[in-house]
Amino acid sequence: MVKRASIIAVLVLSLISSCYGQVTVGYYNNKCGTKDVESIIRGVVSTRFSYEGAIVAFLLRLQFHDCLGDKQCDASLLLAGPGSEQTAVPNFTVKGFDLIDAIKAALEQECPGVVSCSDIIAAATRDAVVLAGGSYYDVPMGRKDGLVGLASNVDLPPPDISVASAIQYYGKVGFSALETVVLLGGHTVGVTHCSVIKDRLYNYKGTQSADPDLDAFYVFFLGNIICHNDPNAVDMFVFLDSPDSVLTVDNSYYKMLLNHKGILPIDNAIAFDPSTSGYVNDLANNNDYFLDLFGKTIVKMGLIGVLTGNQGEIRQVCSKTN
Repeated sequence: MVKRASIIAVLVLSLISSCYGQVTVGYYNNKCGTKDVESIIRGVVSTRFSYEGAIVAFLLRLQFHDCLGDKQCDASLLLAGPGSEQTAVPNFTVKGFDLIDAIKAALEQECPGVVSCSDIIAAATRDAVVLAGGSYYDVPMGRKDGLVGLASNVDLPPPDISVASAIQYYGKVGFSALETVVLLGGHTVGVTHCSVIKDRLYNYKGTQSADPDLDAFYVFFLGNIICHNDPNAVDMFVFLDSPDSVLTVDNSYYKMLLNHKGILPIDNAIAFDPSTSGYVNDLANNNDYFLDLFGKTIVKMGLIGVLTGNQGEIRQVCSKTN
């Protein structure tokens, strides 16, 4: 299966490296005096990661929501205020804004007005992925920051989306079924809340019992130890990957799926739907294969609707336009 999927991946992903346009690898070389822009970003991310490993999950989600929320990787999600993207329901729990602000401040001190907030998101996410065990990937840069970020423009797939609808959603921005499965691999460091999955644990489709597709022991563990069928209970976090691997970027997420431990409905569905199950098996059986595809697919996501040249601006502060 790996050989089959590898051939598909080469055909689909080989297009990425030659289609950057005005967004290029090494864009900031010699643009910040003697300072290396990517080293500055990496330094701030490394410091944060040293005491908060969960920052990798925050940044992956932030980049995902920025790029796919309004189909533009333009840092519009960073804009704050009434009616902003941050006020849209899917973005209520997005974190990492303070880290982006810290990186921006460090760069403004060295070379004011040079590095966009949207490029910071892409580079910082890559650095966190590498620190968490992922493979290094080059990040093409040269993006400009968007001028508009509206909650009304946010369109993100729900956790109970069907496989067919997920493939259609991602297909609209150029992703194949394989790349859709790879993007969902970001759940390797993801979390959700008990409130999101309570129906699967206690009242699946009105049956007053758990989803039969979930492993019985896992249902007991989640339903009685982590979550509780009580409206007054604290809405606890639930790891989307194995607890012993939740802060590591690896393929253990796919292994969980094959063992009927996919937390979100879409996680469980891709493991057994005929259109995606083969990809899940391939990725579960080869960590290097997953890491390679994951980096390439994140790069591709980071190129959705980018602004370059005279489009947009380079914000002085990431939370507001100039």
